[in-house]
Amino acid sequence: MSKWVILIIRNLVPTGHIVRALATIKKRMIKYLTFGISISFISWIVGMILNSILMKTGYYKKISNLNFITSKALNKNIGIEYFKWVVKNSFFKFFNQKIMLKNKKTGLTEIRKEMTVAEISHLIGFVFVTFFAIYKSITHNYLFGLVIMVVNNLMNL
Repeated sequence: MSKWVILIIRNLVPTGHIVRALATIKKRMIKYLTFGISISFISWIVGMILNSILMKTGYYKKISNLNFITSKALNKNIGIEYFKWVVKNSFFKFFNQKIMLKNKKTGLTEIRKEMTVAEISHLIGFVFVTFFAIYKSITHNYLFGLVIMVVNNLMNL
């Protein structure tokens, strides 16, 4: 912040109020982050449970071939190649051990099946958290919902 903004704030608001306001903001942000992390972990469980239920229905075949971005140019523009490189060459590659090419005899259909299960579980969990974020944005504070979504995005990479 510029010196003028700080000077104006100091002259308009007594110092005790600023300190209390900053303490309140810190407490709220810790609450928001904690709730965001908690609901993201819960969403993984919800995603796995609902996905296992969906697998037994005929509807699962329809949603198992989802492709939200079909344009190769758009994929390139948003950096999917870089994201793919990060996933292949960082600690992310250790998260789902079922999706791994161990040798040339590895069945691609089995890997595709495991990828589909993981993608749909993530999608269900993401939608679950999105509803919570919208609810918290309406009932509490829009910042609460925003923090929940940021945490959810980071945990669902």
